[in-house]
Amino acid sequence: MRILVTGGAGFLGSHLCDRLISDGHEVICLDNLFTGRKENIVHLLSNPRFEFFRHDVVDPFKLEVDQIYNLACPASPPHYQYNPIKTVKTSVMGAINCLGLAKRVKARVFQASTSEVYGDPQVNPQPETYWGHVNPIGRRSCYDEGKRCAETLFFDYHHENRVDIRVARIFNTYGPRMLPNDGRVVSNFIVQALRGEDLTVYGDGTQTRSFCFVGDLIEGLCRFMKQTETVGPLNLGNPDEFTMLQLAELTVKVVGGKSKIVHKPLPSDDPKQRRPDITLARRTIKWKPVVALEDGLKRTIAYFRGRV
Repeated sequence: MRILVTGGAGFLGSHLCDRLISDGHEVICLDNLFTGRKENIVHLLSNPRFEFFRHDVVDPFKLEVDQIYNLACPASPPHYQYNPIKTVKTSVMGAINCLGLAKRVKARVFQASTSEVYGDPQVNPQPETYWGHVNPIGRRSCYDEGKRCAETLFFDYHHENRVDIRVARIFNTYGPRMLPNDGRVVSNFIVQALRGEDLTVYGDGTQTRSFCFVGDLIEGLCRFMKQTETVGPLNLGNPDEFTMLQLAELTVKVVGGKSKIVHKPLPSDDPKQRRPDITLARRTIKWKPVVALEDGLKRTIAYFRGRV
């Protein structure tokens, strides 16, 4: 197939491009390189089945494709809070442009939604039926509400125009090609440990997250796009839950060195817990993560060595 990947030079997008090329597809990568990097896809540029266009999904685009993966949006708090209005536009206008293209060419279109649609959840683990607990005017709202609105658009296009959609809610994912300065906890801890600095834990460190290795996540995306049982939303993430202190201690153990753990005040609207219920994914796409956190950290740390 001929497949468009928006945000294809980013962390997740570049791994998806690799997978789709290895599966024999033609891939069009569209990215404005705000958080994406050409170095993530440089190994693909000479492949005749790969094309790269520097373009912003906020602006319309016309292509002839069979499938669309919409991954275009900064996903870490420092990046999406840098220009919150642009973040909302990227989520909303990007969704509209992808859906308009899918409607015109009758392509199946995937939306990379996020566990952030659940906000600071009052239910744990979070099933797809949970509507969330989100602050609509907080510092994180540009991302949380932008993604929630994108989901609304996808389902409205599906119900009104019969557009063939897939919506996945992606939980914390980590692995090679993460940006060292992206502000996410895994990369923060790895960079600090590799530099011999103290690891910064916000709050008391008892807040929890689930961490899915990028290879597992990409496998889930591809399986989800192939099946026809559900359009979503579908949780994709690792149901194993870790506290921030556990992650910090494990990072120091794997990296080595003498980094200590220091505490700082908790940022506003930071969720206290985050863990996916993946019952639907297990049933519909026979998927579950297989890479253990320590193994995934070792592979991610190996990537970061020499880069920080």
